[in-house]
Amino acid sequence: MTLPSPSPCPARRDTVPDATRVARLRQWHLTHPLTFDAAVAAVAFVAIVCGATTGPHGVHGSHLPRFGGRELTAATVVLAVLACGALVLRRRLPRTVLAATGVLTIVELVLQSDDPRAPVAGASVIALFTVASRTDRPTTWRIGALTCVVLTAAAMFFGHRAWYAPENLAIFAWTGMAAAAGDAVRSRRAYIDAIRERAERAERTREEEARRRVAEERLRIARELHDVVAHHIALVNVQAGVASHVMDNRPDQAKQALAHVREASRSALEELRATVGLLRQSDDPKAPTEPAPGLGVLDQLIEGFVRAGLPVALELPSEPRPALPASVDLTAYRVVQEALTNVHKHAGDGARATVRIARTDAALTVAVLDDGRGAGPDGPAEGAVAEPGGGHGLIGMRERVQALRGTVVTGPRAAGGFQVRVTLPLGGARTQEDDLRWEAAR
Repeated sequence: MTLPSPSPCPARRDTVPDATRVARLRQWHLTHPLTFDAAVAAVAFVAIVCGATTGPHGVHGSHLPRFGGRELTAATVVLAVLACGALVLRRRLPRTVLAATGVLTIVELVLQSDDPRAPVAGASVIALFTVASRTDRPTTWRIGALTCVVLTAAAMFFGHRAWYAPENLAIFAWTGMAAAAGDAVRSRRAYIDAIRERAERAERTREEEARRRVAEERLRIARELHDVVAHHIALVNVQAGVASHVMDNRPDQAKQALAHVREASRSALEELRATVGLLRQSDDPKAPTEPAPGLGVLDQLIEGFVRAGLPVALELPSEPRPALPASVDLTAYRVVQEALTNVHKHAGDGARATVRIARTDAALTVAVLDDGRGAGPDGPAEGAVAEPGGGHGLIGMRERVQALRGTVVTGPRAAGGFQVRVTLPLGGARTQEDDLRWEAAR
């Protein structure tokens, strides 16, 4: 027994999704507006003719409408042609077209007062929808209310039926819905245009924002490396000069200076290795094994300068206070470090420095004072540029303090020497993440 061979399956045709059809139709509508309006006018003309010739009841008392149950008059045809022809220009002259179709509707109501069907009012409905979709909301409601009232009042006044006849209420309902639908379309179009414009603006500014963030990150890294390395390198430079000067006459002092050089260079390498290690991590950096420097280790910082030959006096508040915010504590430490480094490099021989820390409930004040007269003719004065490309210490100090909304005062003292005075607010202290969120919100 031979089984019948299965019939071949018909080839499946690739169907175009409905969304694609709608998108193509919308694109054609945008590129051929006059042709689309002509098609709308033709459809409106056919609907008006059908409405003028359709009777409300069928044969033998049937409640179904019957096509051809009424006579199509020449006046209705002429008015329909004029009203639908005006719809072709509804985009270019929306208010003029609305006024013309409204007048033609009233003319039809006057000429056919014995049977006021007013199918030409459909053209007025389309014209009112166009006006509402192409203007603002207050204008839409004013024009829509005026159109509803005028056309409904004309139907009630010129008709032989009661004022509450369904035909009169239908004119009021259709014109009201046209105004509401046009306003909804306008609102939707404005919403989509706003989203599109925002996306285009974001696309244009994305590269600029990326470049700005890269520049800010480079500046931040440069400031961190300067604060970490410059202090130790300055101490190494001074101690190396001392060792070179006393190598022949006082070898014990030279050996001590070289020990200081080794200690300072080791500290610089450790801090540089930690900083570079954080920068090289692609994911979130791990917690550091040592706390960030702050005023708690200020005595160690000052001891290093004292060993390098700079006498430093430290004045701290006598009463205990709560712990400082981490950002304020680190910034205060970096300010003292940079200021003492500048004193050591620029104040000259025999200079003395004083570090004063004062704290209130609202702010922390850090002052670094010296009595030096500068390096004289052989070197720059305190705060001046020591060499080409230098002078970034005070700039970085100002950037750090301004990031916490603090103030910096630098300049010569009346009694001689130089001063650096920094005030950091405690109530409004911010972290780096707070700065990023504040910049994004701004």
